This record gives sequence, C-alpha cells and structure tokens, in this order.
Amino acid sequence: MKRTLLFIAIFQFIGCTELQQVVNQLPQGTVGIGNAEIAQGLREALNLGVEKQVNKLTVKDGFFRNELVKILLPDELKKVDKTLRDIGLGKLADEGLRILNRAAEDAVKEATPIFIDAVKGISFYDAKQILLGSDNAATLYLERNTKTKLYDKFNPVIKNSFKKVGADQIWTNIITKYNNLPLTNDVNPDLTDYTTQEALAGVYTMISIEEKEIRTKISSRTSELLRKVFALQD
Repeated sequence: MKRTLLFIAIFQFIGCTELQQVVNQLPQGTVGIGNAEIAQGLREALNLGVEKQVNKLTVKDGFFRNELVKILLPDELKKVDKTLRDIGLGKLADEGLRILNRAAEDAVKEATPIFIDAVKGISFYDAKQILLGSDNAATLYLERNTKTKLYDKFNPVIKNSFKKVGADQIWTNIITKYNNLPLTNDVNPDLTDYTTQEALAGVYTMISIEEKEIRTKISSRTSELLRKVFALQD
C-alpha cells in the first residue's frame, strides 16, 4: 500500500511534461512508427507542396491570376495607382502591376534546389515537433530554414527581370509622371525589395495550402507513408 501511495505521489510531482520526456525516450517500436519514418513522411509532404503548389507560381500569370498570392502595389504606390487611373492612365497602371508579378514568377523558378536542401535537413527531433505542431508547422520550418537564402536568390533575379521587360523604365515613367503632378508628395519605393518579399510570402502561402490539405484530408495523403505518418496527428 505504501508503495502504491509513493508511486501516486511521484506521478503527481513529475507532471505531464516530464512524463512526455520519458515517453520520448522509449524505443521507437513502442509507438509503431520510427522517427526516421516520421521525418521521411514530412519530407515527402513538403516535396509535394513544392511540386504541386510552388510550381504553379512559375507559369505565366502564376502570381497575377492567383488571388491568394497576387502582388499588389505597396501602400505608398496605391495613391499613385489611383491618381493615374483618375487622370486616364489606367493602362499604364495595369502594366506596372503586371510586371511586378511577372518578375516574381521568374524568381520562383530558382527556389526548388534551396527547398530540396532544406527538406533533406529535417532531423528526427524536428520531425516530431513538426508533426504534432500546427497546420502549417512544416511550412514554418521551411520558412525559417530557407528565407534568407531565397531572398538572396530572388532579389537579383527580380532585378534582372525588371530590366529584361523594361520594368525599371516603366516604373520610372509612372513615378515621374506622378511626382510631377501638382499637390502630390514625391515617392521613390524600392520595388525590387518589395517584390522579393511578396514573392517569398506567396511561395510559403502555397506550400502551407498543400500541408494543410495533407494534415486535414486523408484523400490528400497519396502514399502509404503519408497515410501512416499523418495518422499519428489525427
């Protein structure tokens, strides 16, 4: 009886957190699936996100015709856009908006190798935390481990894309026309940085869509490994 009471007291003292640490140290076979399989399942899910969703952004109008990721004008240029339309230069404003999105499409084509490297790097510890995390936990992991590299890759591509399609000249023309109007404050935004940031946001948005599908819809788990791994978080 004394031993039973002692066990209960110890149980109450160490609490759930400590018990979970003990469970985590149990042999993998006790939970029916190993950490290596969990990591591989998450790698497969992220690769699907890149293959099925990110690649959609690389086609013509992949950003421009996708309302989830379409790049709109930065706040300081929204007044430019409205003013140009008010004075009959709506076509010029449309052209300026389209080329921002076109540059993002060019940049995303450079993303896949960086994603592949990051996905390969998922550790057993990371895998367990990701699997039992939020609906976008894997996407957030990928963002933490790729954002700086992707920015450095995207930025010069977008800058070159602007030059290729004459975007730099178009926006110089747009902003010059606006700045020359009476009663307006001059603007001079860094459109390369802005478009790079928006392109990155669009990429992670699309990956998170696929991750949520796999987490919440059994029909989206298209392999035995995905079904086995994500059943643990159902």
